[in-house]
Amino acid sequence: MVCRRIFCESEKEEEELVNLNVGGFKQSVDQNTLLKFPHTRLGKLISCHSEEAILELCDDYNVADKEYYFDRNPCLFRYVLNFYYTGKLHVMEELCVFSFSQEIEYWGINELFIDSCCTNRYQERKDDVVDKAWEQTSTVSTDSSFEEMSAFNKDLEKFDGTWLADIRKKVWIRLENPAYSCSAKLFAICCLCVVLTSIVAMCVHSMPEFHKFDVNEKQVEDPVLAVIEVVCISWFSAEFALRLAAAPSPKRFFKNPLNIIDFVSIIPFYATLAADTVDSMDEESEDLENVGKVVQILRLMRIFRILKLARHSVGLRSLGATLRHSYHEVGLLLLFLAVGISIFSVLVFSVEKDEDDSFLHNIPVCWWWATISMTTVGYGDTLPVTLCGKLIGSLCILCGILVVALPITIIFNKFSKYYHRQKALEVDRNNEDHNDPCAEVPYVNIRDAYAKKVHSFLASLSSVASTPSDYDSINASSIGMVTVCNNGPMENGTAK
Repeated sequence: MVCRRIFCESEKEEEELVNLNVGGFKQSVDQNTLLKFPHTRLGKLISCHSEEAILELCDDYNVADKEYYFDRNPCLFRYVLNFYYTGKLHVMEELCVFSFSQEIEYWGINELFIDSCCTNRYQERKDDVVDKAWEQTSTVSTDSSFEEMSAFNKDLEKFDGTWLADIRKKVWIRLENPAYSCSAKLFAICCLCVVLTSIVAMCVHSMPEFHKFDVNEKQVEDPVLAVIEVVCISWFSAEFALRLAAAPSPKRFFKNPLNIIDFVSIIPFYATLAADTVDSMDEESEDLENVGKVVQILRLMRIFRILKLARHSVGLRSLGATLRHSYHEVGLLLLFLAVGISIFSVLVFSVEKDEDDSFLHNIPVCWWWATISMTTVGYGDTLPVTLCGKLIGSLCILCGILVVALPITIIFNKFSKYYHRQKALEVDRNNEDHNDPCAEVPYVNIRDAYAKKVHSFLASLSSVASTPSDYDSINASSIGMVTVCNNGPMENGTAK
């Protein structure tokens, strides 16, 4: 009777144990231990009632031995097993944080279960991994930088077999790489001077001292400024046409944002010229009474010429790349500002609406006040006059500083890394020679030379018996020669 009871108890204990085999590491665990965390992988495995459901959670299953197989890291599984016993995760110093994070994610364990003694160290090491990953994808030694260099080299390969390939290739390199030669630097400096001259002329044109009027009191262009404008536009047009003619791929040319900026900066002049011509031909037409306003708008579009500086400025290109890759942070910044503006505008309206001396009598005006307060601009055109309103304004300014400062640091870090990447990328382009192919390096085939000399040495030894005098003529000079081969075939081996 006692033996039967012991046998039943042992059989019951065997049924309650779960046999696990993780990468060769075998362990039997009590079911109740795994059921403490039913939402984990092993906790869900206990509740499975079919073999198909079991195989969805493990790699293999032995029905006879009731053993579950997992093709995972057995060393890291010891920490997972300790979690089921203690309810806490611990991260050892020698563990890879990234691998450990993937492992606990596989087993369905949340990072929140990491014990307080390891939480800070785990997060710091995880942040370091993220920073290093960002540096690897943002510095010049990254794949993206090599992709840009390879794209530039692929563009050069497209010239092969095209019309005037050599001339267009030389022109394209000098246009795209100002540091390639003295002529390329001179052309880049001329382009920069023309852009600055055009911007200065546009600013001077807005000054009242340079406004000219005809006999009909109609404003006309200043003759000197008009000549400068024509010269600048002629240069921009010629530069754009030259880039388009020398481009290896017109389709890729028009996808480049810098080329789009060049095109947009030219179009307003020709559109204005066409509008002025039509206006002078039919001044009394009712359909053209608003042509003057259209012309003014087109002239204002000349401001896009400032963006042409991006072709010659690493900082502007880095700024564009930063904004293109930071839309999440920019959206987060706008969201924070929108929430803060909505809250503080309603608060200041509720305390200022009954004051006669205050201008904050409606919420749209309060929006304007909250906007300039949270961005710490503070024009002073609208301001609270009550004590509560001033307290709300002070709180609004403090919150604005915090809200703006949080995403700005992330954006600044990205800008700094993109800037260093662009600078180093330019250095790599400047150091790369696009004309002279790599000279063939001469090599010394020592094995062939040595074999030839030894063969002649042995041949001379074989003649010693018949001609003793030949032995005296043999010396080290017979094998002292080493041939130097340049572009020769290597039959027997290479030099080591």
